[in-house]
Amino acid sequence: MNQNRSQNWTYHRILDQKPTKVYLSLGSNLGDREANLAQARELLKSTENQILKASSIYETEPVDCKEGNFFLNQVLYVVTLLKPEQLLNRLHKIESEMGRERTEKNAPRTIDLDILLFDDHVIAEPELQIPHPRMHERRFVLEPLNEINPLIWHPVFNQSVQALLSKVTDQSVQILGAAPKVSQVS
Repeated sequence: MNQNRSQNWTYHRILDQKPTKVYLSLGSNLGDREANLAQARELLKSTENQILKASSIYETEPVDCKEGNFFLNQVLYVVTLLKPEQLLNRLHKIESEMGRERTEKNAPRTIDLDILLFDDHVIAEPELQIPHPRMHERRFVLEPLNEINPLIWHPVFNQSVQALLSKVTDQSVQILGAAPKVSQVS
């Protein structure tokens, strides 16, 4: 870890800003999909975010996205000092920096970054829903999340990710590559 990042992280913790456990979903189906995921991971790293674990990379058929290639998907376990709204804004900024254009819903995209879980928070606002409102229906989210932490609890459905995954059987998911080591993602 970069020495300045480590010092800044410690400094924020000293100021009593408690880090929050967050699970994020990354997806890409345009361009060099694997490079897009790597770039997103790199851009997520900051004094406010620390990536603790990354799932393997999964290749998945598009869901609700009729055009484009298969997606590469990954889930990250992150601790953050940001509030949910701040983190969402940061994710949208990264998407924009990476060339994502929000011209139509479910269009092919260079990168898609979503907050799946933000500790045990439940937020239902027009621009921010936590937990992600469709994560329980999406194998491409549940499979990598299950790899990281099968016992993580969904605060609305009161079920583990492992239990939710067992109910989603109609979507194709294939591991493309092994999980990067934490030293490679943080």
